[in-house]
Amino acid sequence: MSEQLAVMGRLWQEHMRAPFPARLHSVQSAGVEMAFLDAAIAGCVSVWHENGGSLDTERIETLRKRLAELDQVLPLITEAEELRYLERLRQLAVLASDTERPA
Repeated sequence: MSEQLAVMGRLWQEHMRAPFPARLHSVQSAGVEMAFLDAAIAGCVSVWHENGGSLDTERIETLRKRLAELDQVLPLITEAEELRYLERLRQLAVLASDTERPA
């Protein structure tokens, strides 16, 4: 788990420093509101950090639902900055939802 915490810590710091891509503020892609998607995943990842690497069942389910939406959206994104941002967000969601011990 310590390696996962280190990777998550690095990715989370990068994510928190990166501005949300301006164009995505008002974009709904594949029926998904991008700003909501970002906020929902970031909220769960924040709780994951606060809980030392674990999430409750409800947040794990939230992450899995948002991951499914993100997987629908990613193939539609062509701008490099937006793609980097969303791929990092996806990586964070995958790592956080792969928790072994729900809180």
